[in-house]
Amino acid sequence: MWSRLRGVYALLVVGLGLGFIILMNFLTRKHNNSRATRKWCRSFFWLMGTPLEKVGEFDQSATLIVLNHQSIIDIVCLEAYHPQNICWIAKKELGEIPYYGYALKTPQMILIDREDKRGLAYLLKMAKEKLDQQRPLVIFPEGTRGRGEDKFLPFKPGAKILTERFKLKIQPIVLINTRQVLNTKPLESHRVPMRMVLLEAYEPDLNTDWYAELAARMHSVYSTHYHQLNG
Repeated sequence: MWSRLRGVYALLVVGLGLGFIILMNFLTRKHNNSRATRKWCRSFFWLMGTPLEKVGEFDQSATLIVLNHQSIIDIVCLEAYHPQNICWIAKKELGEIPYYGYALKTPQMILIDREDKRGLAYLLKMAKEKLDQQRPLVIFPEGTRGRGEDKFLPFKPGAKILTERFKLKIQPIVLINTRQVLNTKPLESHRVPMRMVLLEAYEPDLNTDWYAELAARMHSVYSTHYHQLNG
């Protein structure tokens, strides 16, 4: 019962906070894509009483950030603390959601239609445009939310294609327990420690099976920290 009530509270915090950020994004959209306003996401952790522990440092020379996906809180974590004007790559359907869609469209994130055969060409075109603007790209290689337990979903090819096309420098990031802090199906929230592990950025050797190695490395780091926090 308590986890359900806490879940309702967490959803209200996100909803009201998002409304404020959308309004300020509209007013400040010409200033670095409202980056300063988007950093107000960090107030979520104070309001929820669940601080985010950061392990490692952001590498500002990285041009592609890949991270596992469990909850809407994953976006909050990165928006709150990344020092640069990051650009998310997301499904077009998310941009069509009333209210939430404005949070993606106003800062000019990349929204792709997976059903459109021209989707890949559009992704490459927009990715180059954002990279030319010095905006690091951010993608969830799993493509959708996992269960937040000791497993990852298979990595989809988007991050691999972008890296090999533009010779990107990758910074992997692993998030632990974000789904427990806010799960929407079922709606619940638990007061548990969260952790964001920032791995060392690198330029992969494209002549190897680097993408499978990246997935294995991220999962290994995730598993270690998951068991540290959850027993």
